[in-house]
Amino acid sequence: MSRENPYEADVEKILSHRYDQGADYWTTPDKRLSKGSPFSTLDCVLYLLELGMDPSDPVLKECAELIFSTWHTDGRFKLYPKGAIYPCHTINAANVLCQSGYADDVRLQQTFRHLLTIQHNDGGWRCNKFSYGHGIETEYSNPLPTLNALHMFRFTDYINNEPALDQAVDFLLEHWTIREPIGPCHFGIGTLFMQVAYPFQNYNLFLYVYVLSFYHRAKDDERFLEALATLQSKLVDGKIVVERVVPKLAKLSFCQKDKPSDLGTLRYNEILKNVL
Repeated sequence: MSRENPYEADVEKILSHRYDQGADYWTTPDKRLSKGSPFSTLDCVLYLLELGMDPSDPVLKECAELIFSTWHTDGRFKLYPKGAIYPCHTINAANVLCQSGYADDVRLQQTFRHLLTIQHNDGGWRCNKFSYGHGIETEYSNPLPTLNALHMFRFTDYINNEPALDQAVDFLLEHWTIREPIGPCHFGIGTLFMQVAYPFQNYNLFLYVYVLSFYHRAKDDERFLEALATLQSKLVDGKIVVERVVPKLAKLSFCQKDKPSDLGTLRYNEILKNVL
């Protein structure tokens, strides 16, 4: 990466955490790739991409190989050495790899097929892990993994060509109406959701509008247009202002709370391009 990059200090700060968990590339010796958030392997790859690091950079190439090393031949990714493999694990790993430029990799082709096979009957994806009990709301899919799956699929030929993805879009648009916490992990649309969170990490208005803007199924839907209008009402001088950021990222210049974010605004401009 060029030293002329205006976010070089942010890049160096993220790189400074790469050995925190006892192994290189933000992981543990036994490859817990989601452990240590907001400085996990999966998190940090996305931050570095957002900050302009080229996917061909040796650090990102090594991270991709590390993530692929957890891939199983049935398409799943095992992000922890013990325990169940949940759909959200596979979705999150594949999403990072797609954003890193690997969407055409034959291993990910198997992952895409696997995910379409296990899609829940409401159009989303859900994990059979019930931390909040087995209430009726847990019969729904989990909105964030479903949103991340659509984020992943936008890098593929499935986008706007696969009816199953239209069903996933419908599920997320319906959540805009339901609002209540749903899915085994209780994702809701409330005060925290409505705060603009950046970089993209949690279930929130900005990520919701950004991902759905790539799907023809959503763009003319009144629920999407309402969500877009809500996001636009928060702009200041046409720029995205970060309302919520993970505290450990607060000192990074590209995502400071209550300040305009140029990189966040670039993402917003993508939304405008998609919906025009």
